[in-house]
Order: sequence, then structure tokens, then C-alpha cells
Amino acid sequence: MSVLVLGVNHRTASVAVRERLAVSEEQCARVLQSGRQICGLRELAVLSTCNRTEVYAADEAPDGEALLQWLAAEQGIPMDALRPCIYQYEGEAAARHMMRVASGLDSLVLGEPQILGQLKDAFSHARAAQSLGTELGRLFEHTFGVAKRVRTDTAIGENPVSVAYAAVAMAKHIFSDMAQSRALLIGAGRTIELVARHLREVGVAHIVVANRTLERAERVARSCAGEAILLSEIPDNLARADIVISSTASPLPILGKGAVERALRKRKHKPMFMVDIAVPRDIESEVARLDDVYLYTVDDLQQVIQDNVRSREGAAQEAEHLIEAGAADYMYQRRALDSVAVLKQFRSQAERARDVELAKASRALASGQNPEQVLQLLARALTRKLVHEPTVSVRRAAADGRTEVADWLRELYNLQHEEGAAQVETELDKLASVTPLHRAGR
Repeated sequence: MSVLVLGVNHRTASVAVRERLAVSEEQCARVLQSGRQICGLRELAVLSTCNRTEVYAADEAPDGEALLQWLAAEQGIPMDALRPCIYQYEGEAAARHMMRVASGLDSLVLGEPQILGQLKDAFSHARAAQSLGTELGRLFEHTFGVAKRVRTDTAIGENPVSVAYAAVAMAKHIFSDMAQSRALLIGAGRTIELVARHLREVGVAHIVVANRTLERAERVARSCAGEAILLSEIPDNLARADIVISSTASPLPILGKGAVERALRKRKHKPMFMVDIAVPRDIESEVARLDDVYLYTVDDLQQVIQDNVRSREGAAQEAEHLIEAGAADYMYQRRALDSVAVLKQFRSQAERARDVELAKASRALASGQNPEQVLQLLARALTRKLVHEPTVSVRRAAADGRTEVADWLRELYNLQHEEGAAQVETELDKLASVTPLHRAGR
């Protein structure tokens, strides 16, 4: 079995491409089923966030080109638009990439912790869709262990640097007194929870959380002593908001240009700061053309984020060493597990030979033959059967010029290079002349 990773992220694709590739929770099961059927894959998982969409495939020989063509067709993107954005990893490189993603080393914000939870969600969705087998399951579990060690053994997550933190930091540059600002948060996921926490930390006292379900909005609002409303109530609250930060999984925009224009008129064109963290976008791009609106997307946060990650660069180097060791350990374990089937087959074959010769010896004893002679013939016949195939294979390989096969035999049986080889050859010649047990005494 081999593992392949194929995807796009914030470095390789624009927001426009990423939002077209985004897979919602509701779509996940159908997409996984489609991918497995069309590409003929045993195992498949999908990770989709605002900054990346990646597919993880496992099969005897997963076809990256077939996977790419399926992804383009599934999401309705022309191949010539998608191909330049795609990266692909296989084997150990795929394992290393997944571990870097889980540890936050491949994120827009270096070391951000949310991605590990999102990867765990991808694992759960694949398992629920029954598209997760032994190979991907083992890789996901190993990846989670490595990411946990990175968090525990390095300082990668000590400073509060995230997309949420960057959004709040940018707001601080626009509003001199955050305590006098009012915030409207749209969504109730992990990112909005972090935004709410950071806003409280910088002094914002009035926070409104809007969501499709009031219960989830209330949960986030309680954490920041805020107010919860439904999405349908946004028009009545928008004009009072100085800061609007949105992060939902809605496939369509939630805030349009007309709604923002009406809010600005009510505010008498007092400036509004907006950050759209969602992919696909929650706020229509045309809103950025309005006077008195400062609209930013996740891509616009790049500079703020870069200024905040410098303190993590040393920790990132330590994390890279842990990930390198983790990927190597995963491949070592995988190779060891791959050998189990061969070892079982080898043992089974030897045991079958033993049982056959033991049955012959039992019959010989029952017929009254000399026990000592029967035991000698049993030992010789069993030895001959066990060494016959390796002997033939080594001789054939030597004749073909593949001398390394003889070296493998020496390593397997801990033989001395010269004397041991000659001794083995002599013993094999002797065994080749031994009369099989079933012919003895007949």
C-alpha cells in the first residue's frame, strides 16, 4: 500500500481557487464516495479549510493524475486553472507533509493550533464515510502523536498567533480605543471563538455573535459576555458594528454590498473595519469598493501574520527535526508491518513441511523401522525441504549476476563470508544426495 497527498494551499492558490475547491461537512461523505469510485481507491480522506484543500489517498499504486482530474471535475474547475496550483507527495514525503500540516508548520500562521483539530475532523469524516482503512488510519494516528509532541516539546504554540489574532491586531491599528468599539462576529466555529477571546483581551466590551443556529451563537457569546443573534438579525445590528469579522461555512455570501451601504448611511459613514476569514467568502468582494469600509480577506492578513511569527521560527526548526524523525519512524513501522505477511507465509510453509515429514516419520515408526534411522532421515528430509528453495534461488541469482542475493542469505543466517559459504555449499551438496524419507525402507 502506498499513500499519496494532493492539494492546494494559501501559497499555491488564490482565495478564488481555494473557495471553489472548498468541501463542506455536508458534502464530505458524497465527495469521498465519488473519489473512491471514480479513481478506484481503497482509502480516501479530505481536509478542507479556508487556507487549503487536500486529499489523502491510499492504494497499491494511487494515480495522482486520475485524482487531479477527478478533483477538477468534482469541483467544476478547468484543469489548466487547477494544475499550476497543485502539489503532490508520495510515501515518506506524504507522511512528512501531513505531519507538518498537523503541527502548523505549513499554515498561513506558523504554528497555529486550529489545523490539528481540522485534521482530526477530516479523520472523523472519513471514518464515518467508511473511506478510512488501515493505511490512512495508521498515518493519521501517527501524525496526531507527532503533532502532540511538537506542541509539548517546542515553543511553537506559546505566542497567540493565528488568523484570529492577526485580524484583531489589524483592527487595533485602525481603532485607537478598542474599548469604545463594537464588534459583530458572524459564525460560531473555532476561529470566531478565538476572535471573541482576543477582542475581549484587547478591551472590546460589546460583542454580538450571529449564527444560523442561536444555540451555537449563545455558546460563543457566553465565553465573551456578548450577545447572540440569528443571521437574519444581522441587518438590524450591522449599523452599530465598528468591527465585523466573519468565518462561516456558508456556500454563498452572507453580507452583500447593498446591506453594507444601508448600514453606512445609518452610521453617517463612520468607518467600518471588516475581515472575511471564510472560504468561500462571506462578504461580497464588491463591498471593498465602498468608501468608509476597510475590507480584508485571509490573504490580506499575510503581512500582519509575518510580523507575528518571527518569535516562532526557532521553535519551528526544532519542530522540523521532530517531524523528520516522526516521518522516518512511520516508514520504519510501515516496512516492519509489510514484512509481517511475508514472515507469516514463510513460517506457514515451514510448518507444513514439518507436518508432512513428521507424519511420514510416524508411519515409519508404526511399521517397525529403526527409531534412530527414522529420526536421522526425518532431520535430513526436513532440512532438505527448508533449504531447497533458497539454494535454487541463490544459484539462479548468481548465474544471473545478482551476487547480492548470496549476501542477503549470509545476513539472514549470520554466515561467515568465506568459510561459512563453502560450508553451506558442501552441506547443500550433501543434502541434495539424501534419499527422501518416504522412499526409505521400501
